[in-house]
Amino acid sequence: MTATESAPVAAEPMAADGGAIPERRLHPLSWVFVLLQQLKQFILPLLALLVFGQGDRNELWPMIGVGVLALVSVWRYFTYRYRIDADRLVIRSGVLHRSLRVIPFARIHNVAVHQSLLHRMFGVAEVRLESAGGQKPEAQMRVLALADALALEALVRRSADTSVSAEAPSDGDTLLQLPPREVLRLGLVSNRGLIVLGGAFAAASQVSPRLLPNLFEQWGKGLFGWVGQHHFAPSQYLLAAVSFVLAFIVLLRLFSIALALLQYYGFRLDRHGRRLTVERGLLTRLRTSTSTRRIQAWTLREGLLHRLLKRRSLGIDNAVAEQHDQQQRTLRELAPIATPERCDALVRELLPRAIWPPTSWQPLHRHAWLRLCLPGVLLAVVAMIGLCWRFGGWGSLALLWLPWALFSARQQARRSGYALDAVLVAVRGGWWSRHWRFAELGKLQALQLTQSPFDRRYGMATLWLDTAGAGALSPPLRIRYIAEHDARVLFEQLGAQVARRRLRW
Repeated sequence: MTATESAPVAAEPMAADGGAIPERRLHPLSWVFVLLQQLKQFILPLLALLVFGQGDRNELWPMIGVGVLALVSVWRYFTYRYRIDADRLVIRSGVLHRSLRVIPFARIHNVAVHQSLLHRMFGVAEVRLESAGGQKPEAQMRVLALADALALEALVRRSADTSVSAEAPSDGDTLLQLPPREVLRLGLVSNRGLIVLGGAFAAASQVSPRLLPNLFEQWGKGLFGWVGQHHFAPSQYLLAAVSFVLAFIVLLRLFSIALALLQYYGFRLDRHGRRLTVERGLLTRLRTSTSTRRIQAWTLREGLLHRLLKRRSLGIDNAVAEQHDQQQRTLRELAPIATPERCDALVRELLPRAIWPPTSWQPLHRHAWLRLCLPGVLLAVVAMIGLCWRFGGWGSLALLWLPWALFSARQQARRSGYALDAVLVAVRGGWWSRHWRFAELGKLQALQLTQSPFDRRYGMATLWLDTAGAGALSPPLRIRYIAEHDARVLFEQLGAQVARRRLRW
């Protein structure tokens, strides 16, 4: 944990009664949670050593390390102090190596209150205070009483929004709440079950490298052997293979539904003045908040299953640099699933000066479909060469991919486009899976105009628009494959506005 400001220590702040504001300790059980966090990466090897060990006393030496970690955790509890002033958080830690961190509330971009099942049993919570560009949380407090954690979150919220008085109700306005049936729909349209299946396959492979191959071999013998014994036609083999694929899809959806219930049960989006707060989770409850002015870009997504259920998802990019283990604790989704009308209404409510959806979309260059089909064509040619080298003339079947690549590129080019007004710049793309990506002009940081040799041949160009906090899985904010003249006009127009506008973090 690092400090956001280094400043001379001024006189002690005074409380309302004239006395100094007292420093506080974390919850008395905080050392237990710190110890569990440190043991997380060692607990499985230790359990395996205790269960499968041969009774050798030397195998108990690692327990000394556990005792040392426990002493360190208790030491951290007794040396950790924090003080909440009117506009900042002051944290002192250490005895031999002392540390003083001063964190102004105005610098905090995201507040995450995390409760695992164990936290909920003891009525405590972990609090993370994050700022823009920080690779680590400015403060990570393990753990506070739940009431103290929520009070700290409310204090940060009020300090970031001076229009909200101290007497304002803490519930705020509920913008979106997902009932259980919507969470079930979210599980149906998502592929989160791949995470569970992938983890299960990896764990099984570690236990026995031949476990999964043997499992598939036995399944194949049981199913296909039964078909062969009854002298079924070759079409029956195809039906058997299709049944296996369908069974896998059903299993995938069941895992996705279970994971969606665990992560998004009780999802609620609230607005407190200029801050948004999301609370979700079945066993582990996560409460995270951010200021609306910290939102850098917006993304609407719509896959095939979304369209069948008449649903979309609305996500945002936050001005918080996050590590892999922090991605689930940063506010990224305003509407994991909702109707298109509700998603559009949320955008209009949170961006009152913008016109959404845009009244008109500008098309791509008339040869953009050629540029879009180029990766598919190259893939088909490379696959044909490789398969012909391995299987002879049968490898030419890979060229059957070409008609689909051309058709898909045509559809993508027809649906893609961009829109620009005095407030927003927006792009849309995709065909099978569609997305809309947009940002306020005041959030743009840099522009880049690019052209490949193919683009120059056909008079096309792509304009990249850079904002802060873009997610790794978010589609890029770019206006691609438009006429070169239009791209240069946009580059000059947006460049002048970016230089003139003050960057709004």
